[in-house]
Amino acid sequence: MSLYQLERDGEVQEIIRTLRESDNPKVRARAAELLGNFPNHDDRRDVVNALVEAAQGEDSRIAATAVDSLDELGGDAIEQLIADMAGVDFGDDGAEWVRAKAFTQALDADVPELRMAAANGLGQLEQADTVGPLSNRFDDDDPRVRARAARACGKIGDPRAVGPLESLLRDPKAAVRREAADALGSIGNRQALQALLPLYEDDNERVRRIAVGAFGNFGNDRPVDYLVESLTDESSGVRQTAVYSLIELLSNVPTEQSHEIRDTVVERLSSTDDRSVVVPLVEILEESTQNAQRRNTAWLLGRVTGEQERVRVIESLIDALHEDDQMLRQFAATSLAEIDGDDVERRLLSVVDDEAVDPDVRAQAIFTLGKVGSERSRKTLDRIIDQTENETIRKRAFSAISKLGGRR
Repeated sequence: MSLYQLERDGEVQEIIRTLRESDNPKVRARAAELLGNFPNHDDRRDVVNALVEAAQGEDSRIAATAVDSLDELGGDAIEQLIADMAGVDFGDDGAEWVRAKAFTQALDADVPELRMAAANGLGQLEQADTVGPLSNRFDDDDPRVRARAARACGKIGDPRAVGPLESLLRDPKAAVRREAADALGSIGNRQALQALLPLYEDDNERVRRIAVGAFGNFGNDRPVDYLVESLTDESSGVRQTAVYSLIELLSNVPTEQSHEIRDTVVERLSSTDDRSVVVPLVEILEESTQNAQRRNTAWLLGRVTGEQERVRVIESLIDALHEDDQMLRQFAATSLAEIDGDDVERRLLSVVDDEAVDPDVRAQAIFTLGKVGSERSRKTLDRIIDQTENETIRKRAFSAISKLGGRR
């Protein structure tokens, strides 16, 4: 039976036997790869044990594949390998310093995939004392290891990593430079900002994008002026990246700072109809899974949208009215009122008239009609007051219609 059939049938014991007994290294490597596809199998313990054994074998290709599969399995799979290599027992309640020591030891493993996994583990532990060993891997022969070590330093956030990370900004591999820049953004102190500025001022568009992207990781307003300036960069790619970073920054900074930043952004963008700025905002509203990002985006769209993207923006904000997040609905309604116009009124009326729509959503649309509606809206709301049995909708309709001239 082929390995494909064994995987399809969930025959992990046979795949394990192939991994351990086959004379063909390619077949063994394939078996190790397939075992990573069974994170929730009843025989998970046997799968992990077999991969831990293979990861410490002499064949580097099989070992690398086994490490990748352990990483795919998630949970404590990689930890078991590292504990086995370090000769320690983490146990269910093992101290983090024990884990940190074992992961640090694994940073010197012969298999680069294991060094990558060790760097990942140290990033998750977030212990400041591991910045030194991680920084020592910045000259690793494998760029993937350098990148993971940089990322781990960013997660730890210790300022002592800034100097070593700055050296990685000149790494020959773009992926490493990007991870180093992102890590500096996560640390977010003045020294980190100063380290990123040469990239921000570079003549190369790709280099500028790395810096502008990293600015979004800051948890303070230090890079705001640079991000706002990037909104007028000659490169549309840099402008798009600046938009994403500004939204991310607004989600990271304290509320009192986010208001000031939003006002600054609106002042700069209010006169633009630049698709490279507005379209990314719409994409964030439509695709992001972070409530804070979507709220800030919904608020901004009502204040920076020009004619070119008007139709798409209105549709996205109408869709946002149907979301579960009440604050997002409120921001979307506010922005629709800011945009105003017959097309906004028409789309709101379609929501209000649809009895299949959630009453809270209809009520929010009614509230907005009170700000943008015409005689057509007044007549619709007058009819709804007489027909609806929902008290919330009736109250909202009374309030809105009073702003439109009252009942007649």
